[in-house]
Amino acid sequence: MSGETPDDSEDVRSESGELAPLTTAQAASAAIEQLVELTSKPMQGATSVEPTDQGWTVEIEVLEDRRIPSSADMLALYEVEIDLDGNLLAYRRTKRYARGTADIGRGGQR
Repeated sequence: MSGETPDDSEDVRSESGELAPLTTAQAASAAIEQLVELTSKPMQGATSVEPTDQGWTVEIEVLEDRRIPSSADMLALYEVEIDLDGNLLAYRRTKRYARGTADIGRGGQR
């Protein structure tokens, strides 16, 4: 273990010595970690994870505004794009809504 930093032991390397691609769970975790750092808002969790040519697109539900009662909280969906190494490429808020609002689907979005 000499010469290794704590981060080195967490890296998964292929036989060629290069970093192995992120798993779906690692991509979601990396996106959540980056969004927390940028927004400082509580994350509710990933709602979707999709691979792309450049990396991953992760949709994350975020608590935007805590209210009393909690059923009146305002939530938002953020779309986060990360590269194959888990680095942030872009993020955007795509929807804002009250907790408990029925999900009527994406409809005309996208």
